[in-house]
Amino acid sequence: MKTILAVDGSDNSYEAVHALKYFARAEQLTLLHALNVPRPAFPMVLPEVAEDLYKTVEQNMREDGERLLDRVQSLLPLHAGPTTKHLQIGSPTEVIVSMAEEQKADLIVMGARGLGPIKERLLGSVSHRILTLAPCATLIVNGPVKAMKQILLPLEGPSDAEAAIRFLQLKPFHDAIEVSLLTVLPSTQPPGPADAAASTAAAEILEEQTEYIDGVAERLRAIGYKAHGVALLGTPSTMILQEAATLRSDLILMGTRGRQGITRFVLGSVSHAVLHKMPCPVLAFHQ
Repeated sequence: MKTILAVDGSDNSYEAVHALKYFARAEQLTLLHALNVPRPAFPMVLPEVAEDLYKTVEQNMREDGERLLDRVQSLLPLHAGPTTKHLQIGSPTEVIVSMAEEQKADLIVMGARGLGPIKERLLGSVSHRILTLAPCATLIVNGPVKAMKQILLPLEGPSDAEAAIRFLQLKPFHDAIEVSLLTVLPSTQPPGPADAAASTAAAEILEEQTEYIDGVAERLRAIGYKAHGVALLGTPSTMILQEAATLRSDLILMGTRGRQGITRFVLGSVSHAVLHKMPCPVLAFHQ
């Protein structure tokens, strides 16, 4: 795989570096740091003076960025793969997405800094924007990564399953993993005890979903993974988080749709709802 490790010097950024030990050797590993250099906000300052201030700030940030990339490179696992370092000026989101497109990356790895849920939904954090705009899978690391053995894979439908299988066929993990598949049938409260038909229909659909998830698990076993599945009733984001806690999952691997722009951040999605409360890292792949 071609992997981009985007770092900003935060604690979770270093945890993202550590997470690479659980992934297979990269065909190409790019260490990337974006310099979002602020322009002087002093209207009374002469343009020449403002430009000198900007260049001084840029030079200091560039030197700090080069030291950061050197340190990150020294912390990489031995099997990380051939590595290059890139320091670029610009918005972190734009720099990371552009690099991923240019290199035809398979995976972006980065730490989550963590904004409050209201601010994050309205403005979007860098990790959420990357999740939305990136042309490839994105691993968001929210804290210490202690293992990568138990993987929870929630599936919404056939396109989700096909995308997950395509990603797992890349053999992205360094060691053997166990995949727990989950599909959630949204539950509705029957209007009254006499409405047995609704309960019967729900049971039939749940049985169909169980057969579907078992079929996907069989396909994963055929390509070398330990896999089993379950179908549940409930609210998708709630059940995903509950199952991750019950299984003590090391990673949630899930699909995200390609809705663009501010609408996504205001309205959210199951993947974004999970990100706000994720008990472990989330690796999102595009359907």
